[in-house]
Amino acid sequence: MSTGYLVSLALIVAAMLGARWLFPFLPVRRLASPMTAADAVLAAVGMAGLVFHCGAMFFRSVVAALPGAGAVIDEIDALGTTSIIWYVGAAVLVLLALRHQHPITLGVVALALVAVGVTMYDGGSLQTHLAAIFILVLILAGVAAMLVLPSRAVRARGV
Repeated sequence: MSTGYLVSLALIVAAMLGARWLFPFLPVRRLASPMTAADAVLAAVGMAGLVFHCGAMFFRSVVAALPGAGAVIDEIDALGTTSIIWYVGAAVLVLLALRHQHPITLGVVALALVAVGVTMYDGGSLQTHLAAIFILVLILAGVAAMLVLPSRAVRARGV
């Protein structure tokens, strides 16, 4: 994974999330749905799991600094059953966190997660897998920027 890839992804995500504070029409109220505190926790844990999984494969030395991570990193990097369980578990948590979103939104996120999983385990090219990761991250940032209402909106809506 190149530095250019990481920098461009980080800049695009920062711009997307920053747009939420720059443009008063974001989130798109007509399409947006609330995220409860429990949903936010699920999202955070799921995203942390996805980042850990990705880090174990691409940034082994950084993730290895976490206490007790060595054995888990080896299992994830081997792309066996344990790796699949870690990935699917984290992906399911993200989907559960977004369960209040429009079904099409949830479907797009699910398809992007599946694409990352398939390109990770199908023995295909690294470039295809990195493209799938890039698209997934952009989709998740877009959902966060444009479609997720904060928990205070949950209380106001009575959800």
